[in-house]
Amino acid sequence: MTPLQSGIGMTSARTRDRLVRRLQENGIQHPAVLEAIRHIPRHLFVDEALSSRAYEDTALPIGHGQTISQPWVVARMTEALIEQGKPEKVLEIGTGCGYQTAVMSGLVGEVFSVERIGALLQRARRNLRELGIRNVNFRHGDGYEGYRDKAPFDAILAAAAPAVVPEALLAQLADGGVLIIPVGESGAQRLLRIRRQGDEFHEENLGLVSFVPLRSGRI
Repeated sequence: MTPLQSGIGMTSARTRDRLVRRLQENGIQHPAVLEAIRHIPRHLFVDEALSSRAYEDTALPIGHGQTISQPWVVARMTEALIEQGKPEKVLEIGTGCGYQTAVMSGLVGEVFSVERIGALLQRARRNLRELGIRNVNFRHGDGYEGYRDKAPFDAILAAAAPAVVPEALLAQLADGGVLIIPVGESGAQRLLRIRRQGDEFHEENLGLVSFVPLRSGRI
């Protein structure tokens, strides 16, 4: 890891260790997830002016009306995704700046990530390239449509909240697969884990969350 990636001061290893301890205190237990949070340099994914806040357990703005998710939420969603084992083929909806992508990338086989905002997608590409992450495929597209030509997926993770679960994402989930997605209007969103068994989908409520809305189209 380069000095830029390892960080100094408020972005140092000691600061990251404090974040990991805070996540453990708040219920995150999966050792591989905690190690990923410790290892991935979150300060590289935020604007330099906010780098001193990178290891606070809070969401931060990344421009274009979007945010980098709170570390606890990233950890909880990743934990829920891999709880039953390592999914080989994962669809991510909402790449953003690529932080959730990076955390997840070392714990799964291959990631196919869709982002509707072209400028953010290019930023995510640069971030992951700088970190040497090679198992992520990017697409500038509409998250509501998923990634049909690469389906089915062993797991799907959405980092933006639709009012209801998109049918396309359910259709692209492999039998036995799991979908992690925030659902609902602002102020009343639930984080759901949906398992597919044949043509049946079993829903589990993982708690209240707050995400930017999932929007259609691309810009």
